[in-house]
Amino acid sequence: MPTKTPHPAAPRSTPPLREIRKVLVANRGEIALRVIRACRELGIRTVAVYSTVDEHALHVRFADEAVCIGPGPSSQSYLNIKNIIAAAELTGADAVHPGYGFLSERAEFAEIVQKCKLTFIGPDPTHMRVMGDKVTARQTMDRSGVPVLPGSGVLTSAAHAVAEAERIGLPVILKASAGGGGRGMKIVRDIKLLPQTLQTAQVEALKAFGNGDMYLERYVQSPRHVEVQVVADQHGNANHLLERECSVQRRHQKVLEEAPCSVLGDALRREMCAAAVAAAKAIGYHSLGTIEFLLDGDRFYFMEMNTRVQVEHCVTEMITGIDLVQEQIRLATGEPLGHLMREFRPRGHAIECRINAEDPIKFIPQPGTISALHFPGGYGVRVDSHMYQGITVPPFYDSMLAKLIVHAPDRQQAIRRMQRALGECVIEGIQTNIPLHRWLLKQPAFISGKYDTHFLEASLDPEAVRAEADAEVQG
Repeated sequence: MPTKTPHPAAPRSTPPLREIRKVLVANRGEIALRVIRACRELGIRTVAVYSTVDEHALHVRFADEAVCIGPGPSSQSYLNIKNIIAAAELTGADAVHPGYGFLSERAEFAEIVQKCKLTFIGPDPTHMRVMGDKVTARQTMDRSGVPVLPGSGVLTSAAHAVAEAERIGLPVILKASAGGGGRGMKIVRDIKLLPQTLQTAQVEALKAFGNGDMYLERYVQSPRHVEVQVVADQHGNANHLLERECSVQRRHQKVLEEAPCSVLGDALRREMCAAAVAAAKAIGYHSLGTIEFLLDGDRFYFMEMNTRVQVEHCVTEMITGIDLVQEQIRLATGEPLGHLMREFRPRGHAIECRINAEDPIKFIPQPGTISALHFPGGYGVRVDSHMYQGITVPPFYDSMLAKLIVHAPDRQQAIRRMQRALGECVIEGIQTNIPLHRWLLKQPAFISGKYDTHFLEASLDPEAVRAEADAEVQG
């Protein structure tokens, strides 16, 4: 990796340790439960916040205290900063954990938390702003020697976009500077279609993120999506906890994740993980973070950084033996990395299936009431979920019901274990994507590990998935 002059890190002090006695969890669902469990094991009390439709949710039941913060729509509850801060003050919480989604990467929320003399369990707002703006993040990584794809700055007009596309070379991909998750993302293979595609993408980005700024990047035809888990403290130390493979996607949304990546050799793994650590150090980052890369053969390129705990953090926990949420809390108090400053090697293989309340073929959300529920168990099986029999899945939020995780000595055993676990999973009353996962784990491309980010959408066989659904009902 070429050596370049690093971008000056944001000013950072190293304050004395801050004691955390009570954490308000500014989220819902399985991640709220995940944080509550981590806090309980650390001897920290918790406060749940909830909307009126979540009154009977498990995170409300299992927290030490709970405060209603508004009606069902997230704009009136889980995104209502004023009500969340009021709940923290009312209950005497001294820290806030944002989970993922909702306000987790909103720099202004972190700033308000800090101004209220509360500990934000996450990075500094400066880091969130630098890495939250994709164009700034690309420029920062490029100056720091982290590989980036050829691309542009913010596009100022259709003519500017055409000129940049001609310089970069087709095909190119339009991306929203302020966002992610595939929204506003458009592939352009014909230069004549670029102006109209840019206009469409800008409208989508403005609607999704309140910011229509777009940029161009060279489009990689058959990439893999590989991300590296990094941890960094407030004393200048940073390390990685290996990588995760996230290439099974639909509409740029992850469906299944695994760790480690089956196509990375030791040398390429070391190079990619070193680049991720360099990325974190370049901005003086502290807390958990994830550096996402596109892998193109034996070359990799920075894509983005997520400045929060990831949905798929569980597979990293399984192959490292590290409780990432507990470490995130410790880092927020100012503790040094300590035992995390060592070389990590994968311990077996882990796979995570996201179980969603959605049509397994059309991917349309399917809210409703769960009439029967049985989660799998046995050696090497973990379920992170907020579901129980009789709960009503509301239409206002993400459709994920559970994360089903397995761990085994190697990848093939992990696949067989996941197939067994999926066969034991019973969720009745609503549609789920379990038939999709059952179909997916039988596909030769997945079993061999020879797949890319287009694999799922290119190979999806609706009739075969429907047959899996029928077999599930009959079974």
